[in-house]
Amino acid sequence: MKTSKNTILITGGGSGIGFEFAKIFSENDNQVIITGRNEEKLNKAAALLKNTTAIVADITREEDIDKLVQTITKQYPSLNVLINNAGNASYYDVLVSGTDAFTKASDEINTNYLSIVRLTERLLPLLNSQEEAAIVNVSSIVALVPNKTLITYSASKAALHSYTQSLRIALDRSPYATQVYEIMPPLVNTEFSKEIGGENGISPEVVAQDLLRAIGENQYEIHVGQTSYIYELSLTSPKDALLTMNSQS
Repeated sequence: MKTSKNTILITGGGSGIGFEFAKIFSENDNQVIITGRNEEKLNKAAALLKNTTAIVADITREEDIDKLVQTITKQYPSLNVLINNAGNASYYDVLVSGTDAFTKASDEINTNYLSIVRLTERLLPLLNSQEEAAIVNVSSIVALVPNKTLITYSASKAALHSYTQSLRIALDRSPYATQVYEIMPPLVNTEFSKEIGGENGISPEVVAQDLLRAIGENQYEIHVGQTSYIYELSLTSPKDALLTMNSQS
């Protein structure tokens, strides 16, 4: 797929990986729209980038999705790339009393899975009307090899992985030109991952560079950095992959 002259919507685009996605695509002659809940953060991010517009929206709220889709349809009818990047994670020990795993899981499932299903469904007709289009879901290696301290986050990403694969198959067998990508970063040095030692992770710029390359090469499942090793290990020895993933947590 082409990597320039696109109109791209990025959820959670005001910081972290989402900001780096916005940066690299805006630098490659794409029109970029970023969304998020924090208006100040979004506007600051957009001001640092060219060809970038900020629209405040909480993707977990149906009324916000309604307004966002209406705005996109009216003002950006050429939208042909949706990057579902916004996410939520809770890091905790499920064996400790009072962690309220149910509430944490509810938040993660809503943000990391259900909100993506809703937004994708609402924008799919517009995407499918384009000559070339793409959906990018930001997943995680824990979708395949779960981590016990990210227990419900891992489950939410597993749901997203399954949905992504099924959506890809459905579109592959349709007359539409929309392609479906899934990117699985390892630990990334962002504010999002600060609680789990993000300072030891890779730069979010690397994730953005890998996504840009993968879209240009039509590589639909993207394993970034250390994720490649864990993925290959999960194929040859699932038990060892689980042990490796959980050896330091």
